[in-house]
Amino acid sequence: MIQILVRYCTLFVLTLLVLTIISFSLAYLFPGDTLENLTGLVPQNEIQRAALEKQFKLDQSYVIQFIYYVGNLLTGDWGYSFTSGLPLREEVGIAMPATIELATYAMLMALFIGIPLGYYAGIRCYSTSDHLINSTSITTYSFPVFWFALLLILIFSLQLDVAPLSGRISLIYDIEPVTGFILFDVLLSDIENKSLALKDALSHLALPTFAIGAITTASMIRITRRSVIDVKHRPYIAAAVSRGLSSWQIFFRHILRNALLPILPLMAIQITTLITNAMIVETLFSWPGIGNWLIQAIYQRDYPALRIGMMAVSTVVITLTILVDLFNRMIDPSREKYERATV
Repeated sequence: MIQILVRYCTLFVLTLLVLTIISFSLAYLFPGDTLENLTGLVPQNEIQRAALEKQFKLDQSYVIQFIYYVGNLLTGDWGYSFTSGLPLREEVGIAMPATIELATYAMLMALFIGIPLGYYAGIRCYSTSDHLINSTSITTYSFPVFWFALLLILIFSLQLDVAPLSGRISLIYDIEPVTGFILFDVLLSDIENKSLALKDALSHLALPTFAIGAITTASMIRITRRSVIDVKHRPYIAAAVSRGLSSWQIFFRHILRNALLPILPLMAIQITTLITNAMIVETLFSWPGIGNWLIQAIYQRDYPALRIGMMAVSTVVITLTILVDLFNRMIDPSREKYERATV
């Protein structure tokens, strides 16, 4: 396990190094002034420009500039936004939790709905219920996430008027951002009518979470169903049937765990899809997450925000993917032994 940790730490550092080099290079590749692209600061005169260039080592070699840039990233000095003039660290710190919140609730939806339905469809494979679940999951999975989100808006927001169209919570509630997760922030706040505020936040969460989670749930159903069917045809299942074990005993003793193990590594792949879909859906629901923030930065040509936003999203995706894979290895130690034997 120590070797695995060392390997992942090395991979994490090397990947971040490559991302940092790309992020630093974008300041030179974007149109406009390099100093402004790198810092987000617009000098008012030549004296101020010379002082800023000296501060950010732009009067020295690229290597010195890059080392100083990495030092600023590590200390939280990420520059400033062209449009708002605020530090990018603060803006990313506000936008990123909103995106992670949507992705987290969508993943919980996929786990608590997709895996049980996948198990049921796999156990009852080729039955009427299996065909219904499988066809529904295939149809849902084929929907583009932006089209599905627009369909939900059209039906539930514009036609039925049962769900809000945009935002995280109504403007009548003044919620102090503490964790970045709106439900937790409502619970931690000291406002009156907290239950009404929580209900309002849930109504704002419903459509964007379902738009992302439905497609992930469909994918989880298909993966789980295929894994269960594969386990059902293993020799030890036939041996358990010959010993006279009941269907429930076979399921809980043999199928449940053995079918779950192949599913866990695939969850790491779903993280990237979840984050990407969340960033797409945010723009449709005006959800103040990192995706919507980056889209606004593109429209306004806020190059420092684009540079740091790319770095932040990539870092979060890489970190979550590594953590999920390490969790999978802790649950299934035989996977590490198998990989070691095949090397």
